[in-house]
Amino acid sequence: MTRTDPRPILVATRRTAIATAARGFARHTVDALAAPVLADVARTVAPAGAPIDDVILGNCMGPGGDLARVAALRAGLGTHVPGVTVDRQCGSGLDAVVQAASRVRAGDASLVLAGGAESASTAPHRHWPDGGARYTRAPFAPTGFPDPDMGPAAEHLARARGIGRDRQDAWAARSHALAAAARDAGRFAAEIVPVDGVDRDDRPRASIDAAVLARFEPAFPTAGRADAASGRHDRGTVTGGNSCGFSDGAAAMAVTTAAVARATGLPALRVRSVAIAAGDPALPGLGAAWAGRRALERAGMTPHDLGFVEITEAFAAQVLAVSDELGLDEATISGDGGAIALGHPWGASGAVLLVRLAARMAAADDARAGLAACSIGGGQGVAMIVERVA
Repeated sequence: MTRTDPRPILVATRRTAIATAARGFARHTVDALAAPVLADVARTVAPAGAPIDDVILGNCMGPGGDLARVAALRAGLGTHVPGVTVDRQCGSGLDAVVQAASRVRAGDASLVLAGGAESASTAPHRHWPDGGARYTRAPFAPTGFPDPDMGPAAEHLARARGIGRDRQDAWAARSHALAAAARDAGRFAAEIVPVDGVDRDDRPRASIDAAVLARFEPAFPTAGRADAASGRHDRGTVTGGNSCGFSDGAAAMAVTTAAVARATGLPALRVRSVAIAAGDPALPGLGAAWAGRRALERAGMTPHDLGFVEITEAFAAQVLAVSDELGLDEATISGDGGAIALGHPWGASGAVLLVRLAARMAAADDARAGLAACSIGGGQGVAMIVERVA
């Protein structure tokens, strides 16, 4: 195969609406969410005439087995199309695209459908063997290492980095205002694949402002410490209002060669660099910064070269800590709102970032690159830098 440009290209970026758990997609299994998106992406790139070499999907909390293969069959892609499922927790959807890009760059594939899916609504309950306790997640780290849930970890990060309640609430209010405005203006419509009539993100609320958010109680109360100057007792700053919601959704795209991308005639993004990184399991919220810095170095870029940034807004404290760590221009981050407003379908969220980057970059008169990055439980991060194809 002659390949004049080995750099992978992303086209046909699509997602479902993001629904709050137990609402719009309450009865949809994770493969039922992924299949319509895969089918739409496949139809969109079909005019190029290239066979689908593989399907790679990320998922965290599903029933197990090979979700990607099940969803590919359900999507009607044909029995000859294989599929593989990856789990890098909240970075799974982005990691699936990274893996697809690596195969295309290596020449081992010409067209891969990649993304992620999650159904918090139908995630199975699990128990340890022999009548052991029920658990909601597998360990992020083994005994002897810190293994905090992401919420308490965000509280710890906010305290460690001095990110106060007011700043977190202001970010959350911004997320809702931007997402509600974008949704109501129809800016999400082209990227959303309707599933059983659900075609609108249900969580963003323009009415959620700083005054409303100030009424939320801390979600992860701690013993805290008394402030020496004010005498007030610090009860915690991370709340349900400045955090994401449990959500259902799926996202996918075609990862392909420059030649196939040209044959589709679609707007395209070129993968400039990717990075995976890891660090202290006690500070998992910084994973996006660790990976983002490495991706910037590999691309020969600085944060000032970025015009668009999408970081999973699991918690305002976490995304603000990443922004501070990298020295990002906050105006470039989640310009149409993020997961605090839209929701966080864990295994899909990393792919949703790329869908949002593609839409924002296509709509803007700005030739600068975009960064998608996820922080991951257990102290990992994954990042990708993309640029528009002229």
